[in-house]
Amino acid sequence: MGRWEPDARGRLAKAALALYAERGYEQTTVAEIAKRAGLTERTFFRHYADKREVLFAGAGELEGLFVGAVAGAPESAAPLDALTLGLDAVAEMFADRREFACRRQAVITANAELRERELIKLASLAAALTGTLRGRGVAQPAAGLAAEAAVAVFKIAFERWIVPAEERPMRELIRESLAELKAVTSGA
Repeated sequence: MGRWEPDARGRLAKAALALYAERGYEQTTVAEIAKRAGLTERTFFRHYADKREVLFAGAGELEGLFVGAVAGAPESAAPLDALTLGLDAVAEMFADRREFACRRQAVITANAELRERELIKLASLAAALTGTLRGRGVAQPAAGLAAEAAVAVFKIAFERWIVPAEERPMRELIRESLAELKAVTSGA
């Protein structure tokens, strides 16, 4: 081990993504990730529960940001308007993370277990948003429908954003996807 360097968590994430891309998720060990980052396995486990969590560590932050923005929307805001504030907040979170997001998604797409975990993350986000809307006085099934729609807008915009030829910011793609959803539901 050399001298201490900052951002162990970030170094571990970068090392893990590089190894997952080179060798595959299944073939990569925690020991290899730690070694590539110049850290110990013990340090790895201080930051992540397992090698899968390197890819999903931001889920709590994403959910907290999204839910917080919806909860903080003006009381007079319609459910979809409150969710739009949440989508805007999430878009800002991704502003400087495009390369990481693209590499992360490539690893997830290549592994069935990780795709399942991603779907669980999105379902958890929808449930949290539904609960937040219910707390704002939105009845079921409207709260659930609105939350699921917002997650779908996020998912579609994200998938479009990580396409290599796409250069527009995530926020623009979210707004475009939201407009398309409104057009579909209004019968336009």
